[in-house]
Amino acid sequence: MSDFELKDKGEGRFALQGAMSFTTAQNILKQSERAFARHGALEIDLAGVGKADSAGLALIIEWKSQASARGADIRFRNVPESLLAIARTSEVQDLI
Repeated sequence: MSDFELKDKGEGRFALQGAMSFTTAQNILKQSERAFARHGALEIDLAGVGKADSAGLALIIEWKSQASARGADIRFRNVPESLLAIARTSEVQDLI
């Protein structure tokens, strides 16, 4: 069983469930690269994320970087408070 699931909701909308952490971030990134590549606009719902740490924040920053490089728009919904707290502490909250 995987510690996360990335669900394609259609039309560039995705929902991530499970852990967004050091143990999952690399695998989430690999799966998302294939899924996100064909969309010019992305909306990622993180309401289903239970565990999140600084690797999860790094993943969000990488997603933003990749979207920017492709000229795509990316938005995040329901960002877990733990990620927002790390972002504030790291002074990168504007990236979310």
